Amino acid sequence: MRRFLIALQFLTILPLPSPKQFSDDDLGRSTVWFPLVGLAIGGLLLLADLGFAVLFPRHLTDALLVALLAVLTGALHLDGVGDVADGLGARGSRERFLAVMKDSHLGAAGAVAIVLVLLLKYAALLAVPIYLKRSALLLMPMLARLTQVLVMTNARAARTDGLGVAFLAGVDAGRFSLAVAYCIPLSWLLGHAAGVAALVLSLLWGLTVKQYFTRRLGGISGDIIGFAGEGAEIVALLAIVATLAVVP
Repeated sequence: MRRFLIALQFLTILPLPSPKQFSDDDLGRSTVWFPLVGLAIGGLLLLADLGFAVLFPRHLTDALLVALLAVLTGALHLDGVGDVADGLGARGSRERFLAVMKDSHLGAAGAVAIVLVLLLKYAALLAVPIYLKRSALLLMPMLARLTQVLVMTNARAARTDGLGVAFLAGVDAGRFSLAVAYCIPLSWLLGHAAGVAALVLSLLWGLTVKQYFTRRLGGISGDIIGFAGEGAEIVALLAIVATLAVVP
């Protein structure tokens, strides 16, 4: 329970009491609870949807939900999207890439990337059929955080400083396996074939991100973990929409 609380504190802005005892090792070990924190975030989105749907049309409700998701997470992962996009746009050496990501200023590539991520997420959520929308609200943040655990599992750190180093030190295959073990039945219960497709494609996205940046930078950073999570939310929604188009 203590490590679930640590994960919840890190991944959200919810005002929660701090654990009495806390160590760097707890950060990595808390990642096994990341998908359940995502499920909790999805639950808050679902509750918000129940209220918004009474007051607003579908397109406005979905825009508000995307905005609420960014607020609940403190835009933590969107910041990673901007930093990674700026690094990619710099087109330099490994050292330049890492330096650009560490720079607190947002460049043009980063700003465009954040806008595109939000637009894609909104459009994909709007495309989900209404009867599966609330299941998608639960699946999307859960699978995104499972993807982040995959990216961190047995990964090397791209730099020697930063919060990502503390997380990477404690994430092993056992923790990822446990997270997958409870996400598989939840994905089926929430979305059946569409849920399982979203799970598989989200993990493939995460594996691609991990392999690319490990080759490009020699490891993973906190920004890359955030980038992978934001991308996985979009991939999960697209997978749900595409699966329903093929298997109604």
